[in-house]
Amino acid sequence: MKTITNMKKAIGVFRTYGIPLTGKKKQAHFYRELQMDKIFVDGLVYELENELDRVLTDDTATRVETPSELLEELLTA
Repeated sequence: MKTITNMKKAIGVFRTYGIPLTGKKKQAHFYRELQMDKIFVDGLVYELENELDRVLTDDTATRVETPSELLEELLTA
């Protein structure tokens, strides 16, 4: 049940950044396809960490390149 709650929270944060988690957008590269700057990706990671009460290592946070990878890291951390 906690996983569903966390998914809903994460979806809400992604929506505030204009990133739908459906279709091809969940596999879109943050920088190339979604045209996001590093500062916005860092902000997204920070807000997701804050909302889900998780902390990613700096290495992991810089390694993720798509919304689905980021979500997977946060939900399995």
